[in-house]
Amino acid sequence: MPFFVTGACLDVLDKSCIEECPVDCIYEGGRKMYINPRECIDCGACEAVCPVTAIASDLPLTEPNRPWRDDNVAFFESVLPGRDQPLGSPGGASGLGRVEADAPLAAMS
Repeated sequence: MPFFVTGACLDVLDKSCIEECPVDCIYEGGRKMYINPRECIDCGACEAVCPVTAIASDLPLTEPNRPWRDDNVAFFESVLPGRDQPLGSPGGASGLGRVEADAPLAAMS
């Protein structure tokens, strides 16, 4: 996974990252944004514009960020509340719209 969104995004949802992303791989959850690891091309455009520095790279992955990286993956691979299947890789966030749910760590924080 190239980039992921940390807890610094909780309840911020600035969306500057969405506007910069050339491949539409940043999805909006209930409380934070999530980067689809299968759709991200590792360009770093989102990281540079995040006003709260909530976007991190997994190279190198720091221990404090590991739970957020795993939570980012869970957003796409787990069945979220109110849904009957995982999001997987829908092929772009704009066609899906806001998902009114969060992965477990973001939902509990």
